[in-house]
This record gives sequence, structure tokens and C-alpha cells, in this order.
Amino acid sequence: MPDRTPVEVAVGVLIAPDGRFLLTSRPEGKPYAGYWEFPGGKLEAGETVAQALRRELHEELGITIGAARPWQVEVVDYPHARVRLNFCKVVDWQGEFEMREGQQMAWCGLPVAVRPVLPGTLPVLRWFAEERGFMGPTHLD
Repeated sequence: MPDRTPVEVAVGVLIAPDGRFLLTSRPEGKPYAGYWEFPGGKLEAGETVAQALRRELHEELGITIGAARPWQVEVVDYPHARVRLNFCKVVDWQGEFEMREGQQMAWCGLPVAVRPVLPGTLPVLRWFAEERGFMGPTHLD
């Protein structure tokens, strides 16, 4: 049985000026490979959420982010781990996107067209729908 103490994860919800948001696919070799999610990763010892997010997005996507605004926190139980997802909105970044882990990227709106979507991503799609008054499905199962 895996340890059920939540792993702290920083997650970047990058929002473009037109309101679309960035989803990336999980790379081969990781749990849920091929599933779509918001980019980010685990906090290292001594890191804040903002520091971890800045490091992870640079390592994974090759960009340097500006301010990361804490938004929502959600605990999700996966078979392999329990994670506390610290979602931050990011509207300011520099650099060209490079998929450094062989992942794919897609700028999305609601409903999300890419699939499958990682379970931890679904709450964010609901929050976007609530914020934007979107009444349709947020994703397709």
C-alpha cells in the first residue's frame, strides 16, 4: 500500500490573453502517460509552491514565468500516490515553449477537446466553467 501522506505538487494554470489555457500530456514512463494535465511537479525540500512552479515549468517547458497567483488547492488520491495539487494562475511568461520531456501541448477552451484528461485536472475545468458561466460539459469522457 503506498504512503497516503499527500505529496505537495505545484501546478501552473497558464492562461493566454484570449482566455485559453495550456494543457500538456504526461510523458512516457510516468504514471498516466498520455493523459492531459496542467503542467507542474513536486516540491523539493525547502521550496515554496512558487519556487517549485518556476523550476518545473522551466525544466519541462523551457519558459520563465512571472508571478504565480495561488488559486485553489485540491487533494487527489491516485492508485500510486495521494497528491495535494497547489494550483496557481500564471498569465506572464517569457521564452519559447519547448517540450523537453517529449510531451505534447495544447491551448484549450471549454469544452476540452484533448483526451484522456487526468482526474486531477477535472476540478480546474469545473472552476473555469463556474468562473466563466459555462453551462456545457467541461470535458468528454
